[in-house]
Amino acid sequence: MSSSLEVLLRQATGRLAPILPLLTELGRAFGEDGHALALVGGPVRDAFLGRESLDLDLTTSARPDDTERLLAAWGDATWDMGREFGTIGARRGSTIVEVTTYRADAYDGVTRKPVVAFGDDLSDDLIRRDFTINAMALRLPDLDFVDPHGGLADLAARRLRTPGPAEVSFGDDPLRMMRACRFAGQLGFDVADDARTAMTEMAASLEIVSAERVREEFSKLMLAPDPVPGLRLLVETGLADVMLPEVSGMRLTVDEHKRHKDVYEHSLTVLQQAIALEGPPNGPVDSVPGPDLVLRLAALLHDIGKPSTRRFDSGGGVTFHHHEVVGAKMTTKRLRALRYDKETVKAVSRLVELHLRFHGYGTGEWTDSAVRRYVTDAGDLLQRLHRLTRADCTTRNRRKAERLSRTYDSLEERIETLMEAEELKKVRPELDGNEIGEILGIRPGPVLGRAYKHLLAVRLDQGVIGPDAARAELLRWWSEQPESEDAAALDEAPGSPPQE
Repeated sequence: MSSSLEVLLRQATGRLAPILPLLTELGRAFGEDGHALALVGGPVRDAFLGRESLDLDLTTSARPDDTERLLAAWGDATWDMGREFGTIGARRGSTIVEVTTYRADAYDGVTRKPVVAFGDDLSDDLIRRDFTINAMALRLPDLDFVDPHGGLADLAARRLRTPGPAEVSFGDDPLRMMRACRFAGQLGFDVADDARTAMTEMAASLEIVSAERVREEFSKLMLAPDPVPGLRLLVETGLADVMLPEVSGMRLTVDEHKRHKDVYEHSLTVLQQAIALEGPPNGPVDSVPGPDLVLRLAALLHDIGKPSTRRFDSGGGVTFHHHEVVGAKMTTKRLRALRYDKETVKAVSRLVELHLRFHGYGTGEWTDSAVRRYVTDAGDLLQRLHRLTRADCTTRNRRKAERLSRTYDSLEERIETLMEAEELKKVRPELDGNEIGEILGIRPGPVLGRAYKHLLAVRLDQGVIGPDAARAELLRWWSEQPESEDAAALDEAPGSPPQE
């Protein structure tokens, strides 16, 4: 072993020092039972990079039944949800490990489901891994370093390369192409030319991967320190055409006459600026602690409605009327296709819909009622909307940027003043649903819901007017409703006489 490698290895093992006693003890237990055990993949890579690794993945020659028996003797608890794939998990104190039997899988190339085959050799297991930087191992308990594919050299070169031919690796699991994009964002690595070529030629094969797996990999990319290099790679290789075509579509609005911004480049810039406005990871909720998936998705997707709404007017200008409304619908459709949960879909789509609202503020012409509506429409998303709106300013005109920033400062100050005076987060009509029903003599239903919304609008427009004035306004509104609606409401009313 060269002296430089010895130094790097000492540094890496030093970073693993807090967990090494437990791992070496586990290695001895497997060895005494006749099995090999090695720390592999991410934790080895991260030890060399000086990054904290939350996952402790190990690989072994033992079969799952033997692994489970040995882990049960070593740890406080075990689980076998991954038994089908040779993986048994265990916990000892706060340390969690997952031990997987050497694998030598084959894939059917259609469903991307592996035909699980257990192997007998560490080298065979390492060559089936996604990238050389994840194909390094430390044998336990002796800490012998195993690097048959030059992963350490690739780490030093900040390069992503596959252990075997790239087309074979990506053919085994097309999701590895997205993983390359994720590592580009997480680690700032470049993808080797042969791997990039294979990604471009094989992008369509991503279609056979489940939406759930694609979503998880995409989310990991979006939560990376700088997702932009990975997003560029997704678009440039054609992978985005398969799983996120709306982002690729934004490139279609590039205007050679420079009559509007490059929407694609603008969106990537907005994403980076939104990330810069996130709060510290453990900060208060109002600081939008980073990394925040909802804010980042909204920043990336806020202008996806522009390609389909772009129109050139007779004066040579360009418009994107209602692109925020169209974009919100497109966002909902795409995030549902990626199987995001309902709360995430709703939040991101709402931010996309609201991202232009501030531009109606002018230089402060909004009334207090308009400010109240801005707050109540944003709801729990207000702090994210603040950051998205600020990030959406990408003008190179310094004076214009400073003016927009000052104007938004004034809006936030007005919001704070109103919130202190009126507790806007708790804005409700001055009459509740029971009181409205009693005054109008109707049961809960669509008509009562409309009455409630009317009083809420009055509350937002006029502020606190008092229960007597609210009652009078409710009766005035009721008197203007069509007779057919009055009759329908009476049908709902408890104890109302039959209609003749």
